[in-house]
Amino acid sequence: MRSRADRGAFWPGRPVPRAFFERPATTVAPQLLNKVLACADGRSGRIVEVEAYAGPVDPAAHTYRGKTPRNAVMFGPPGHMYVYFTYGMHWCCNCVCRPAGEGVLIRALEPLHGLERMQESRPVGTARRDLCRGPARLTQALGITGAQNGIDLVTGRDGFAVLDDSVAPPDGVTGTPRVGIRVGVELPWRWRVPNSRYVSGPINR
Repeated sequence: MRSRADRGAFWPGRPVPRAFFERPATTVAPQLLNKVLACADGRSGRIVEVEAYAGPVDPAAHTYRGKTPRNAVMFGPPGHMYVYFTYGMHWCCNCVCRPAGEGVLIRALEPLHGLERMQESRPVGTARRDLCRGPARLTQALGITGAQNGIDLVTGRDGFAVLDDSVAPPDGVTGTPRVGIRVGVELPWRWRVPNSRYVSGPINR
């Protein structure tokens, strides 16, 4: 499939419509599982792990205290990408949802296409399983940096898109506590594809 915005791009699926993202992050997050995050240069991966962040009701969200220059994208149109820098060394990417200030962190991908280019972007000798197994690894593998902050994931015109290739989200997936945070740890807003080898941390059986 090729996007209308870039006829030369390779998109392994159809763009997820904007209405998909015009819902609370806790609704969108589990339904993002098994969708595809793709780059126009041919790199793509199946989304196997996500976390929801719910704005003003979520102390772990970047938007908990309101709009700032750093998080302004999260208050913009749904279906765009919010990229932030963490620990002074890593980029992480999110899908903007609605209401304003809510979003979904993409935590892990199963590599699908463009593995050679992913390997070139990751340390020498990285195993396929580890190319995108974690939020910082997947941005490195797909070449996502601050330059992609605010791009549209629906149209694909900015080089990245979230796609549906007809693989349904897993049935009955249960939310678990989020990781890498100090507050809001009791909220079960992390979802993973059961038994996937590509999720971060231990495989959830």
